[in-house]
Amino acid sequence: MLETSARLLELLSLLQVRRDWTSAELAGRLEVSTRTVRADIGKLRSLGYPVDARPGVAGGYRLAAGTAMPPLLLDDDEAVAVAVGLGVVASRRLGVEETSLTALAKLEQVLPARLRHRVETVREATSVVPGADPSLDLSVLGSVAAAIRGHERLRFDYTTPGGTASPRVTEPQRLVSWGPRWYLLAWDLDRDDWRVFRVDRLVPHAPTGARFRPRTIPEDAVVEYVVGRVNKAAWRYRARVLVHAPAAEVAAKILTPLDIEEVGESACRVELGSDDPDQLALWMTQLGVDVEVVEGDELAAAFERLATRFSRAARRQPSP
Repeated sequence: MLETSARLLELLSLLQVRRDWTSAELAGRLEVSTRTVRADIGKLRSLGYPVDARPGVAGGYRLAAGTAMPPLLLDDDEAVAVAVGLGVVASRRLGVEETSLTALAKLEQVLPARLRHRVETVREATSVVPGADPSLDLSVLGSVAAAIRGHERLRFDYTTPGGTASPRVTEPQRLVSWGPRWYLLAWDLDRDDWRVFRVDRLVPHAPTGARFRPRTIPEDAVVEYVVGRVNKAAWRYRARVLVHAPAAEVAAKILTPLDIEEVGESACRVELGSDDPDQLALWMTQLGVDVEVVEGDELAAAFERLATRFSRAARRQPSP
């Protein structure tokens, strides 16, 4: 006969597998009396599991939806499916990247080694369609997320845009998803200041085990701070553009948080940048309004190249 704790887990697993169970069926599966089943059902309810009971000879039990999320039991295949699914969601711009990554970090922390191997096997066997966003190294993301959640110092090697690698010791604060990239906001202990790191450029070391007390930073200022630091440090080309549209209208069209300065009721100035001025010029045309380059010779030249290309494409060739 199972011990009480093991029996409760087995009972919970049975209730999650099938919708309705009679008291006799549960007693038979657990090899206990129906009275013990009733007592175990009461213990599950005290733990937050909403178990409904149906009275009568044919009565039984059903695991129902409650007001809070209780712990779930997953078998091996279900755990692997959830881990892979969370990884896919974390790599897409669906608005729940950070939540998915946090859940993935919690799950991978308790996955047995054999299941972690299965998850990694699926990831290694998965290819990305050319032209899609680059795949994310979820093992790195998971390590960073786990350090943030556990308030644990994070050591890693970081490669700068120039190709120089250096060791860093940090107190990781937040992960920020921006387009196809992830950024880590962390307190750099050697530099005694906040730093922003591109996650795809860091290689974590083994966990340090050293805990830290999170530093104060306004929750609603994290994204703005990261964007500001990336704007100043990461972009090779910067520009200021006068957009002939109201600031509110431009802000609604530009999903990336940028500094937008209102200029009257029908225009605004936007400061932005990119590693590729041609891509930036093409992206600006998608706003669907007139723009003027105030500062940024590279962007102005990119607009000229784009205009020439569009002009050639618009010329009609005579029919043969």
